[in-house]
Amino acid sequence: MPQLFLLAAVGAVAWLGYKRFLSEAERVNARVRDAEKETRTGAQGTLIEDPETGEYRLRKPDE
Repeated sequence: MPQLFLLAAVGAVAWLGYKRFLSEAERVNARVRDAEKETRTGAQGTLIEDPETGEYRLRKPDE
């Protein structure tokens, strides 16, 4: 019986690790697509509007 619990725990950790890996891969993929788009258009960054002040600023890498 303890072997079953251990196997279930290992399986759960593996599943959570796989899900986290997929989300990280999607995040990296989105950053690469954005960088390729900026290179293709010749842009030096992406402007976003600050909703509070209405001013535009460069998007930070973690946004």
